[in-house]
Amino acid sequence: MNYKEAMVYMEDLGRYGSVMGLSSMRELCRRLNNPQDRLKFVHVAGTNGKGSIVAYVSTVLKRAGYKTGRYISPTVSDYRERFQIGGRMITQADLCRYLEPVRAAADAMAAEGLPHPTAFEVETAVAFLWFLDKQCEIVVLETGLGGASDATNVIETTLVAAFASISRDHMGILGETLEEIASVKSGIIKSGCYVVSVRQPPEVMQVLQQAALLCKYEFHVADVNQAQNIRYGVAKQYFTYEKYKKLAITMTGQVQIENAVAAVEIITTLGRLGFPVKEEQLRQGLLETRWRGRFDVIGKKPLFIADGAHNEDAAGKLAESIRFYFTNRRIIYIMGMLKDKEYDKVIQDTYTLAEHIVTVTPPAGERALHAYELAQAASMFHDSVTVADSIQEAVEIAYLLAGQDKDAVIIAFGSLSYLGELINVVEHRDTIRRDSHGRSEEN
Repeated sequence: MNYKEAMVYMEDLGRYGSVMGLSSMRELCRRLNNPQDRLKFVHVAGTNGKGSIVAYVSTVLKRAGYKTGRYISPTVSDYRERFQIGGRMITQADLCRYLEPVRAAADAMAAEGLPHPTAFEVETAVAFLWFLDKQCEIVVLETGLGGASDATNVIETTLVAAFASISRDHMGILGETLEEIASVKSGIIKSGCYVVSVRQPPEVMQVLQQAALLCKYEFHVADVNQAQNIRYGVAKQYFTYEKYKKLAITMTGQVQIENAVAAVEIITTLGRLGFPVKEEQLRQGLLETRWRGRFDVIGKKPLFIADGAHNEDAAGKLAESIRFYFTNRRIIYIMGMLKDKEYDKVIQDTYTLAEHIVTVTPPAGERALHAYELAQAASMFHDSVTVADSIQEAVEIAYLLAGQDKDAVIIAFGSLSYLGELINVVEHRDTIRRDSHGRSEEN
C-alpha cells in the first residue's frame, strides 16, 4: 500500500460513519495484541480547548526529554498531523506500514460478520501500534467525540484524565443537558488515575467530582481565577500560577490562559507519577507550543486570524477575545460552517462585531453547509454579507474590504475543515507579496 492508496482507503471508511461504543474497537485491538495496554496516557476530553491542552502538555513533556506521542483530531493542514511523536508527524511510509495490519484485522472482522471498524477506530489503532513500536514513554491522547464510548477510551492505563471546558455540542449524541454531556465525558476517568479539570459550570463540576470519587482518586481543579499578573497580547501573553512566576505563552486568545493553567496542573500531577519536569523545561515548553487554527495569527498586514470556533461556547469565547483585543477596529469575517452545528447561534454570538461577513462552503462533503445557506442565515442579523465561490475568493474579498486600513482585522472561523486551505492561501499570498517587494527594492 502506498500513501495515495492509504488515503483512498481511509476516505472509503467514511461510509461506516461514526459509531459510539467500544465493542468493535476492543475486538480490533485484541486482534492487534492490545498495543494500548503497554502504553501510558494522559487522556484529554472536553468540548473546547482539549486540543490546546494536548499541545501544551505534549510540548512540555518533549522539552523535558520524554519520548511523547500525541494523537489529535480533527486536523487543519495534513491528515498525518493526527499522529505525532516529539512534535513530528508520522511519515507517509510509517503510516502505510502500520495501517496494513490494522486493515487486515478490520477486514477479517467484516468477513466474519462483525461490524467493520470506522475510520476513527482504524486510525486510533494505527496510533497505538506506532506509539508502541517507537517506544513512547507517554502518550497525550485527545478524545474524538464524547468520552465513555469514544474509541480512544479502550485504554486502561491512564495516568491523568483531564478535562477542558465542557459545554453544549453534539447534543443529539451526548445528551441535551450539561449534566448528561459531562457524564458521558467523565467516562474517561479510570480507577487509579488522577483527574484534572479546568473550572467548569457547577453542574458539570459536580458530575466530574462524583466520577473521580467513585474511582477513589484525587481531583484537581485548574482554576484560571487563581492565575495572577495576567498580561494579554496578540504576540505573547504572561501569567503567574502558584509557584511559577511570569509564565509566557505565544498562543493568542483569552481562553489560552485557562488552557495553559490546565497544562501546568497536569504537568505537576505527572511529576508525582514518575515524570518530573524542571521549571525551565515547563517554561520553555509552554513558550514553544503552537496550535494551528486556534486564534492563530496567520497574517499581519492587515492582521489575519484563523480560529476553529464552530459551536456556541467557542463562538462566545471568540467574541470575548475580539472585544478584548480589537476594540474600535474594523472587523471582517470569513465564515464556513457544517450543517450539523448550531450555526445560527454562532452567528448570533458574533455578528455584532463584524463590519462585513464573507461566507464559504467548507470541503466537508455532505456535512458542509453551503455558503449561500450560511449567507441567508447571517443576513437575518447582518446587512452586509457576501457569498464567496471558493476559499481563495473569500480571502481576496476580505483583503479588498480591508483595503489600506492598517487597523482592520480579518477573522476566519468555523469548521476546521476549511481553515487548512485558507491558511495555505494566506501564507502563499504573503510570500508572493514579500518576494515582489524584495524585487522592487532590488530594482
